[in-house]
Amino acid sequence: MEWDWLNIIGVLAFASSGALVAMEEGYDLLGVLFLGFATSFGGGVLRNILLGQPASHVWAEPMLLATALGVILIVFCLPRKAIARWQRPAVLLDAIGLGAFAIQAALLAKGLGFSLPAVVVSALLTGAGGGIIRDLLAHRRPMVFQHQHPLYGVWAMAAALAIGLGWPQDPFSLLGLLIMIVVLRMASVVWDWKLPRRSIDLDS
Repeated sequence: MEWDWLNIIGVLAFASSGALVAMEEGYDLLGVLFLGFATSFGGGVLRNILLGQPASHVWAEPMLLATALGVILIVFCLPRKAIARWQRPAVLLDAIGLGAFAIQAALLAKGLGFSLPAVVVSALLTGAGGGIIRDLLAHRRPMVFQHQHPLYGVWAMAAALAIGLGWPQDPFSLLGLLIMIVVLRMASVVWDWKLPRRSIDLDS
């Protein structure tokens, strides 16, 4: 399937996200590179481990590695005003990357004959796993679990459920699913859709 351009968009989004978080935390260039690569490819490594595939397959994509390296260095060298302008469209790019990677992971898991729960977990780990690794390395609460980032992981799981339950796998149908996931993710940001939350902190 011709999903290379979606891979590139996802890597662009997550590499820039990791680099920005590292810079917010005051990391040096090595830390920025490490966090950028971890965000871009961490989800794929977790997915392969979960599905019993060699983790090294993630590194067998020289074009994606070069793309991640290039965008991290560009973000690192950008003026502060340009970085501030970058952050707004990055929300949309992140939504596209989340959807594309979740769909790919679900297709892989289903193609390998795994059950529906494994398909869903694989998609969630691939779509959100890189961000979880990024936030943990930056000593932050993972964004996917934060109430102010509504339904971030839910849409990755929704994509996986669609694939696992028999969504057509021709390119146009998968593109339609991707568009649907992106629209829902952006709608949840714009209208602040959230899951119910309870706290046992008596002072809150």
